[in-house]
Amino acid sequence: MGGARPTVLAVGEVLWDLLPSGRQLGGAPANFAYHAHALGAEAHLVSRVGDDPLGREILERLRALGLSNDLVAVDPEAPTGTVSVELREGGQPRFTLHEGVAWDRLSITAAALAAAARAEAVCFGTLAQRSPASRESVRALVAATPPAALRILDVNLRQAFYSAEVIEASLALASVLKVNDEELPVLAALLRLPAGTDEAIVEAARRYGLRLVALTRGSRGSRLYAEGRYSDHAGLPATVADTVGAGDAFTAALALGTLAGWDLDAVNEAANEVAAFVCSQKGATPPLPARLRDRFAPASRG
Repeated sequence: MGGARPTVLAVGEVLWDLLPSGRQLGGAPANFAYHAHALGAEAHLVSRVGDDPLGREILERLRALGLSNDLVAVDPEAPTGTVSVELREGGQPRFTLHEGVAWDRLSITAAALAAAARAEAVCFGTLAQRSPASRESVRALVAATPPAALRILDVNLRQAFYSAEVIEASLALASVLKVNDEELPVLAALLRLPAGTDEAIVEAARRYGLRLVALTRGSRGSRLYAEGRYSDHAGLPATVADTVGAGDAFTAALALGTLAGWDLDAVNEAANEVAAFVCSQKGATPPLPARLRDRFAPASRG
């Protein structure tokens, strides 16, 4: 990768999180793209908004965050996506996702395929695959990335918007799995993986040919597994404002550290630092401090 900015792609939902404190830009792919951009990548988001005030505000917000919105289509019929967010004890979010929205109608464009063809990493999830149209588009775009690209599956098990078939088909495309400690037992049951944490991780990596598996554990940090080696991080102290977007920030840092060829422990440390900072701020896309951005500067890579 040298000193050049890595090119990353995020595919899926962009929406408004309707938090008790007000409206915040959200959607795991959009959050990932923002944090990858903030950490120095050339990041692109493939998504869809409605031809309505909320959609126009998303396009403006993406521009204000420094992200291109060229690959965010405008749907003439379906509304912009929204999610009602209730914050539980410790800032943990409970999501209520509204259906029949613009990102349920993702379509493939020549520009999106061109972006996929030059991506060094792509992040996609299961939520954006809840409708047949978006499912087909997401999978086609991931498949269009180079074989050597990091294909990161962030499983987002929300409400009833997932199935064994969607997860298996996604894992067949992926080279990296990111899952949290609440999702892993569900995943293990759906895919008939062993019940133990490490056993499930190792079997998933073996069965699906994964280069890396990342398990996030909230305030207890994370465990990474790659090619027979583990990296454990106990997490960093943070005064939690809310945890919305912290996992997506972790995934962005994980992607960029891996692309830069960092040691597994260094990737884990940096990803925890970024996630802890996002937990200390309100909303999913706070400005990142220079100390975090500088860690990913070209001179720091390798």
